[in-house]
Amino acid sequence: MRLTLYSHPLASYCHKVLIALYETGTDLETVTVDLGDPAQHARLHGLWPVGKLPVLHDAERNLILPEATIIIDYLERVCPGPQRLLPADPDSCLQARLWDRFFDLYVQGPMQKIVFDSFRPEDQKDHLGVAEAKEQLRQAYVIIEQHMTGRLWAAGDDFSLADCSAAPALFFARILQPFEPGQTALDGYFERLLMRPSFCRVLIEAQPWFESFPFHDRMDARFQSPVPN
Repeated sequence: MRLTLYSHPLASYCHKVLIALYETGTDLETVTVDLGDPAQHARLHGLWPVGKLPVLHDAERNLILPEATIIIDYLERVCPGPQRLLPADPDSCLQARLWDRFFDLYVQGPMQKIVFDSFRPEDQKDHLGVAEAKEQLRQAYVIIEQHMTGRLWAAGDDFSLADCSAAPALFFARILQPFEPGQTALDGYFERLLMRPSFCRVLIEAQPWFESFPFHDRMDARFQSPVPN
């Protein structure tokens, strides 16, 4: 099977797919797409007209797949690894899918709103929208704190699709809207995610690009030097 992932080292949804790939040990080629380069952006539009990353190309099946969750679904079906990210138990699988959507919609979504707004000219910034996004993150943190109390991973005892989604979402969101001091279950979960070898590898690969992140100056000092294995 010849698989190619079109991605970018700073894109959180690409991180989500890479975590899944590293968890399952799937072999593939990665192609970095610079969305600021018109030629590369045009090539991406040729693969997926929406023009967003990540995109997976399965050359053997002549198949193009966008969207991080769909890509992980597909890889689980055609080349499952020893670490299953969608539990076989229907109830556990439902929880994995539920919390995958939660982290995408209520953590990734507001986080990206804040990041994208930072690129706007000052007279076009959406100050109200950014304030609302920060409040959405605060509300999400309260829900995650309650959910993760007494839990190891988001959907149970095993690392799953939900945790692939949570890791990059919380990593970038925490920079923009820090956790509250009393949110110990949330903070403990985040630290477990950081220690997961698959996510650690993603952060090491992304590190040379961190200076391009618009809120780089707010990042923890520990992410400014090599991430421990």
